[in-house]
Amino acid sequence: MSLVSTDTTIVSSINPKMHEGEPRILDTDLAARLGFDRPRDIRKLIARYEADLDRLGVRATVAQTSSEKGGRPTTATHLNRRQAIFITAKSETPTATDITIEIIERFDAYERGAATPAQPAIPQTLPEALRLAAEIEEKRIVAEARVRELEPQAAALARISHADGEFGLTEAAKLIQVNPRKFTDYLDTHRWRYTRGKTKLAYQDKIDAGYMRNKTYCYRDSNGEEQVSNTIRITAKGLVKLAQLVPGAIQPPAVHLAPEGTAPVPFAKAPEPAS
Repeated sequence: MSLVSTDTTIVSSINPKMHEGEPRILDTDLAARLGFDRPRDIRKLIARYEADLDRLGVRATVAQTSSEKGGRPTTATHLNRRQAIFITAKSETPTATDITIEIIERFDAYERGAATPAQPAIPQTLPEALRLAAEIEEKRIVAEARVRELEPQAAALARISHADGEFGLTEAAKLIQVNPRKFTDYLDTHRWRYTRGKTKLAYQDKIDAGYMRNKTYCYRDSNGEEQVSNTIRITAKGLVKLAQLVPGAIQPPAVHLAPEGTAPVPFAKAPEPAS
């Protein structure tokens, strides 16, 4: 009786699984892919080449009892990549070359984490179906709670981004609760501002994006001479962007926002207490 079927129709695929610390394929799964009439017959081929297989790695074997009448014991072998390629070559099947390539590709995919994930088992009984339904409902409730938690934050950020007003660097740092020194360091190292002479200026691309503005002002120096300098102002839109980028930043507190439907008074300061 022939070990291999002449029908080369693909009856399975190479799907390595972790076994004893490395990806392997069960001998009968490989036999099915090779087209064996009786997949267990591959174990005769494995027994014939045990010494050669041992040179290619540890043979991972599992004792089994045959389901056939009489219950004869048998030994299943989980083949590593090199062992599977060796047995494929020795099988001398018409598709041995193609399957050798498939083994290499599938093992590589498994090791890259690209193997097809296992599909969830279909419930076979009513209790299993009820448990699955309960798990799905629990995940749905958790997801909805997370959405409700994030919705106010998203709304606050959206309202800030459309608000009027500008902020100095120290004020902006405090609003997103970042140390002012770390805040300005971030601006300097991530192309938000640069130095020209003794003056700090906002990069033009940040101005064009509506995140920042250079504001010129005049002052008199210690000699009474009039000087011109620059201060950087951060827009509400820029503050939202920085709140998302600066490490450790949080969204600006929504309590500073004007109620919806009213003229925006972004981050209005509380009135000074009466003296």
